[in-house]
Amino acid sequence: MKYTHHNHELNKNHIGIEVYLKGWVAKTRNLGGLLFIDLRDRFGMTQLVVKPENKNYETALKIRNEFVIEAKGIVIERENKNLNMPTGEIEVDVFDLVILNTSDNPPLIIANDTDALEDTRLKYRYLDLRRPVMQNFLIKRHEIVQSIRQTLVDEGFYELETPILGKSTPEGARDYLVPSRLYPGSFYALPQSPQIYKQLFMIAGFEKYFQVARCFRDEDLRSDRQPEFTQIDIESSFVEEEDVREIIEKIMVNTFKKVLNEEVKAPFEIMTYHKAMELYGTDKPDLRYEMLLKDYTEFFKGIDIPLFNDEPMVKGLILEHGESISRKKVDQLTEHVKKNHGKALAFVKYSKGSYTGSIIKYLNEEQLQSLNLGEDHVLFLVPGSFDDVSSSLGALRIELANQFNLIPKDVYKFIWINEWPLLEYDEEEKRFYAKHHPFTAPVNALVLKNNPHQAMAKAYDIVLNGYEIGGGSIRIHNQDVQRLMFDTLGLTKEDVQHRFGFFVDALKYGTPPHGGLALGLDRIVMLMTNTTNIKDVIAFPKTQSAKDMMMQSPSDVDQKQLDELELKVGK
Repeated sequence: MKYTHHNHELNKNHIGIEVYLKGWVAKTRNLGGLLFIDLRDRFGMTQLVVKPENKNYETALKIRNEFVIEAKGIVIERENKNLNMPTGEIEVDVFDLVILNTSDNPPLIIANDTDALEDTRLKYRYLDLRRPVMQNFLIKRHEIVQSIRQTLVDEGFYELETPILGKSTPEGARDYLVPSRLYPGSFYALPQSPQIYKQLFMIAGFEKYFQVARCFRDEDLRSDRQPEFTQIDIESSFVEEEDVREIIEKIMVNTFKKVLNEEVKAPFEIMTYHKAMELYGTDKPDLRYEMLLKDYTEFFKGIDIPLFNDEPMVKGLILEHGESISRKKVDQLTEHVKKNHGKALAFVKYSKGSYTGSIIKYLNEEQLQSLNLGEDHVLFLVPGSFDDVSSSLGALRIELANQFNLIPKDVYKFIWINEWPLLEYDEEEKRFYAKHHPFTAPVNALVLKNNPHQAMAKAYDIVLNGYEIGGGSIRIHNQDVQRLMFDTLGLTKEDVQHRFGFFVDALKYGTPPHGGLALGLDRIVMLMTNTTNIKDVIAFPKTQSAKDMMMQSPSDVDQKQLDELELKVGK
């Protein structure tokens, strides 16, 4: 017989009816002979009651946490109501009780709040995922994917798949390699993204493509990065940047409304890469709070401060309500600045009519007053190059916002970052690298040819609350421009033919103008569910050291498997 209700449905309107429930035991209590059982499924909880005279009493006494049971009974009104839960006004008086399966004592508390360490939670992930909070993360992920998918289908996009086993085209993060048994010594590569395949779809004439794509990058991990991740991959022909922005904004507006009932206003703000670095010190600015960076280079010109002398730039930011800032706190913040490429951190604090700080002995009263500091304002200053100053102050801004609780909750601020540099130059290797990837179109091919340091890209990122949640570009569709790009990156004809020969050939056959963007699904879910750990929204994630605690992988393989692949493992 099929159960009649899930464990969140029953209320006072059901009193007197017979019900049939199934689920896991969340908790049992024996109160003076009365046995109470909290029955849990993915929807919620229902309290069962078994009285001493009940024929099922001996069975109920055997029940422990996480047993799987089924129960039939009559809905009755609770004496002691719990108005904090949907079923808190009723309970089920059991007349039939069956233990479907027993359970060992679980190694972690299966409830929203658990004291288990992360390694334990990952080792027993199937138990961790029974916790309602964890199930909510994955259910929200499902709802987000379905909303995005529906918007794209409604806009005429086709959901098409691309291969997982592809060709290694190393340019950026490391590839995960898969040895071939049929071709000993040769390897497939797992895709870092479906970049080339989706461009081939455009060449093939599909015009509008998307895919919920699994991607793989062998790189050092962070709290918002995993070795395997999911992209919502999107590409379209005959588009410009504003067309791509429009469809992505429609996706975000629809998804936030459908999943969170949150109104998101479009169009989103647009900011150039240079302005973002100038004002926020990062290409992922968090617009939920101010504390902008300001250039103080001219102010300190002619003032003999050893820390600032011979440095090309001095920039700073002002923390309001910084009354608790002490020398010890500044020392801690200095270490944070140095970890993010800053040479040093100076400060000036104004409080109760007087100035304190590390550089006030070099400044007269008039100069101090012209800093325009308000009561309990602290000015932090970093000298150095534009890149180093921006990076370190950008990191300091985020650290201060977190420490002083400056970030409002339940606020979503989107921004587009565009007008990116096309290339970055590696001084050690004396060569250019693509800032995004080698298929990104330059704004002007002549500038790329004659002055590659100044070349700008038709590239754009979408940022939400300080996280990059998507990036894309208009692609190169002209074979001559693509050849120029490869030349600028220092790739020989042999390199190009070996890595991208099939793609270069494809460009010869009427490639349409096209562009697109890939949304980072894991980060979007993380932000929409208000967690700061990306592992929470991935069903079976890896640790920060890229290890699967549950499966115990990576692991050794049998010698027979290595022999079949004609591989030898070094010691």
